[in-house]
Amino acid sequence: MRGVNQRWVGKPDYVRVPTSTEEVVDAVGAAVREGRRIAVRSGGHCVEEMVGAADVQVVIDLSELNRIGFDAERDAFFAEPGATVGQAYRTLYKRWGVTIPAGSCPSVGLGGHIAGGGYGPLSRKFGYVSDHLHAVEVVVVDADGTARAVVASRDENHDLWWAHTGGGGGNFGVVTRYWLRIPGAVGTPEALLPAPPARLLVQQDVWVWDMLDEAAFTRLLRNHGEWYERNSAPGSPYEDLYSGLWCGTRASQFVAMSTQIDSAAPNAAGLLDDYVTAIRRDLGVAPALSSRQELPWLHATSWGGIADSGDHTLSFKIKAADLRKRCTDEQAAKLYAHLLREDYGNHRAGVMFVGCGGRMNALSPTDTAIAQRDSILKLVYSTHWDASEQAEPHLAWLREFYADVYAGTGGVPVPDERTNGSYVNNPDFDVQDERWNGSGLAWHELYHQHNYPRLQRVKARWDPGDVFRNPFSVRLP
Repeated sequence: MRGVNQRWVGKPDYVRVPTSTEEVVDAVGAAVREGRRIAVRSGGHCVEEMVGAADVQVVIDLSELNRIGFDAERDAFFAEPGATVGQAYRTLYKRWGVTIPAGSCPSVGLGGHIAGGGYGPLSRKFGYVSDHLHAVEVVVVDADGTARAVVASRDENHDLWWAHTGGGGGNFGVVTRYWLRIPGAVGTPEALLPAPPARLLVQQDVWVWDMLDEAAFTRLLRNHGEWYERNSAPGSPYEDLYSGLWCGTRASQFVAMSTQIDSAAPNAAGLLDDYVTAIRRDLGVAPALSSRQELPWLHATSWGGIADSGDHTLSFKIKAADLRKRCTDEQAAKLYAHLLREDYGNHRAGVMFVGCGGRMNALSPTDTAIAQRDSILKLVYSTHWDASEQAEPHLAWLREFYADVYAGTGGVPVPDERTNGSYVNNPDFDVQDERWNGSGLAWHELYHQHNYPRLQRVKARWDPGDVFRNPFSVRLP
């Protein structure tokens, strides 16, 4: 079986496709009694070899647990793990006029997305999806091997609830249902989750690589990073603005920035103008293409200028980094050099600078399991290739690129005054390899940081037999 990433081909003994919590309990219990290793999948978007690992014997596929609705008893919306981001957007908005601040790839399953935090174009305004986690139903396995379903919330089994606010999937049990609500919200369903913008102003700016020498590219990254340094505090007037800056390889031929803002925000057009002016300041070259249009929000979430539908026929590798401050000019020079390497001709590779901050940084690093609560940008380094091609040239390019950018801290973005580790939903097994991580820090010190011991205590209580494990899972203390 395959997920989205064609690098991995799983060969489990069997796959269970439950349609209810009770069937998940039965599936987990049977696998435990048989002594078979379990992996769980919802949308199949895992970027590393977790579900497709050779030692996985049973896959519990949650794709048929995909309902979304309103639970009047809990006074909260519910979403099952097999539901997708796109399904959530459509259902919540069309029925109640609300949304969750989830990602830009509509086919991602909510199961892992929410457990790892979940963020997207509306997160500067509303925070992470997991900041809205009211409760979660999880199938766990007791020390005697008994599988059972438990509900965890802020008040009940608080530690298990907390672990699902960014601790990552595949650690403590099988999520069968999330309940979502703005903390402290009261009233009708329409008041219990954020209302998205009715319409967005969307701007596209594209520079061709032939227009950008190293000095211009460095200036572009400096302007972009300094803007986020100035405008990422909670309560910023720019909370309604989000941008993604894609820097492709020489073969892709371009650098592109997509920016959106709620068209009903006070002075929306003026704020967008000011942002664009700040990014272009002293650049010395205008974009080859620049356009602006107003789109309905729901349309924009599936529009190619913003949404990432993905090509599910490719193999890929991802590395990531959270930034507290902009890239240095030295790092920008390394980005320029590796993106324009003449010996790497892949047009499906590059780096995305994803705007963060705002309400994403409103909570403390211990309020939820997300340790990165003062990041201004998330960088996603990626390369995609045809599944028929050899992987090694692509992996070598990405590994050398990433290691060079963070050479000053052992090849990885250690938590310090400038970098802030990485996001758990972008796992990179290379950080467990001393060839690519010379920082002296363990992988969990990059991803979970100071929250890791607390996650280990949750693990010991709720998964004492380490039934739910993978190379990136929380270890027993």
